[in-house]
Amino acid sequence: MKNSIEQLYLELLKKSLSFLLWTEPPMKLENIWEIRRSKVKRTIASFLSTILQLFKLQIVQEHSLHENTRALGKIWPGYADTMIGIKRLNNIQSCIENVLNNGIEGDLIETGVWRGGACIFMRGVLKVYGVKNKRVFVADSFKGLPKGDTEKYPHDKESDLYSHSILSVSRQKVENNFKKYDLLDDQVIFLEGWFKDTLPNAPIEKLSILRLDGDMYGSTIEALEALYPKLSKGGYCIIDDYALSGCKTAVNDYRAKHEIKSNIKEIDWTGVYWQK
Repeated sequence: MKNSIEQLYLELLKKSLSFLLWTEPPMKLENIWEIRRSKVKRTIASFLSTILQLFKLQIVQEHSLHENTRALGKIWPGYADTMIGIKRLNNIQSCIENVLNNGIEGDLIETGVWRGGACIFMRGVLKVYGVKNKRVFVADSFKGLPKGDTEKYPHDKESDLYSHSILSVSRQKVENNFKKYDLLDDQVIFLEGWFKDTLPNAPIEKLSILRLDGDMYGSTIEALEALYPKLSKGGYCIIDDYALSGCKTAVNDYRAKHEIKSNIKEIDWTGVYWQK
C-alpha cells in the first residue's frame, strides 16, 4: 500500500539520503571546481584550501541547482549521502521487493559505494521488511578510483577519475553514515580494497542483487567476472554508469562473451538493469 508506514519510511529515507528535504547550502569552492573537472582550478582550490585550513577558514560559493538536477542524480553533491538520484533508488527498492516476493536467494552487493547511500538504502529496505537472511556487501577501495590499467583495459586510457578527491570517501565515513540512519549491524559486510583483490574471494555464495557503480571499464568487468556467476536466476544486475563509454563497453563485452540475452531496461539517463 502506497501510504503504509513502511512505504512512508522508505520514501523519507530516499529523500534524506539524496538531501532533497533541504536546500543545498553553499559548497566548498574546491568541491565545485573539482566537479567541473578543471585540473588547473582543482590545483588552485586545493592550495587555497590547505592554507585556509590553518586558520579554520574555507571559501564557499553559492550555486543554483534545480531540484530535478539533484533528484535525477546529475551532480556530485556536496551534502547528500548518495548521488544516484530518486529513480535509481526507486529501482533498487523495486528489485529488492521483487526478489523478496519471489523468494530469490542471495545477498545484496554494491561495487563502488561513494558515501554509502545506495547500500544504506538496501539495508533500510531489508530492515523495514524484517529480512534476516540477506546481507548487504559494501565493496569499495575507500580511497577513490584506481588509475586505469591501460595495458589490460585500453578503454580506461582517457579516465582521470582517480584524480578527483571528492570521490574518495573513507570506510570510517561510510560506517558513520550507516550509523546516522541506525542501519549499521552484522548484516552489513564491508569489502575494502581494489575489486581485483577483494571480489574474487569475497565470502559470497549467492547474490540476488548485484549493483555495479565502478564507472570505468576495468572496475566494471572485474566486478562482473567475479560476481555475475553468483547471481541467482531471477536476481537483478543493475548498472549505474551505462552512460559512460568504458562502463558500457565492459557490460556489452561481458554480455556478448557469455551470451546473456536478458533485455537491458533503462532506469534513467545513465542507469540500466536486467533480470537474470
